[in-house]
Amino acid sequence: MFGLFFFILFTPGVSELLCTSSELEMSYTFCDSTAHDFMFNLTPCSIMNKSVWKAALMWIPRSDITFLKIVFNVWYDNAKALHWKEVLCSGADDEYTVCGMLKGETIVTTFDIKGARTKFPKGNYNIISQGFSDDSEHNMIMCLNFTMIVKQGAF
Repeated sequence: MFGLFFFILFTPGVSELLCTSSELEMSYTFCDSTAHDFMFNLTPCSIMNKSVWKAALMWIPRSDITFLKIVFNVWYDNAKALHWKEVLCSGADDEYTVCGMLKGETIVTTFDIKGARTKFPKGNYNIISQGFSDDSEHNMIMCLNFTMIVKQGAF
């Protein structure tokens, strides 16, 4: 029940299984055709544990991170369920460690994801996570396409 999400992404277009359990299955691919140096790890491999997921991230960006906007689009059984945007780095008084990193530097950070905030009904989810280096969302620096299959009822 308590598995580990772990992946290192180097090759574009390759779909990899991240996690599988009796309640959850996740896989990923890049949205673009560019190779990335990226690692993400999430424990546990469960949606029933409503406490906190532990996440770790390693990324070597191909450009300086002076501005970073994250956009999440979530589809549930082919219907758009969520569209969320947030500016993580604006160049002034940024609170995240990724802000101000230079091209080629290795970003290593850990953070918590509070699982109790979201209920996931049984079904298929597609999650597109995009990172942009501009507010107009024209200069995409990272894009990941996650597929999540919830095999049991809402948790």
